[in-house]
Amino acid sequence: MNTLTGTYECKADIKGRLMLPVALKKQLAGSMGNGFVLKRAVFQPCIELYPAQEWEALMQKVNKLNRFKKKNNDFIRRFTAGVKVVDLDASGRLLIPKDLLGFAKIEKEIVVSSAVSIVEIWDKTLYEKAIDDAASDFADLAEEVMGQDNADGLS
Repeated sequence: MNTLTGTYECKADIKGRLMLPVALKKQLAGSMGNGFVLKRAVFQPCIELYPAQEWEALMQKVNKLNRFKKKNNDFIRRFTAGVKVVDLDASGRLLIPKDLLGFAKIEKEIVVSSAVSIVEIWDKTLYEKAIDDAASDFADLAEEVMGQDNADGLS
């Protein structure tokens, strides 16, 4: 899959349905027929939307963990907690299950933001706070993560 690009403001309806922005739907067009997976993010109070092929690639990595190690088993359980397989409805809406809406504290105003090959779905206020909180540290983080002279050409 190609990388996804863009950050969009949206609204959830009373049932928790989200109309994906047209620009994002175009980028996800090749994945529409295979469906998506929604899950809780690990580090932030948001929901992650994985195209099915991205989820399968990730699960292949997770499946290599030795389930007879308690730490691995605990990780798998927590990582996959609340995972839901979803499709867009005939109107192009995505129904976000209530437990995931609660986890991400999403009520109405939403930010949908690309994160390389997945999409993050945020409550707008929490998204803006996360961006603001990270702003002061971002230069140091960028230098640490991307500023190294790596053999893979990321510098």
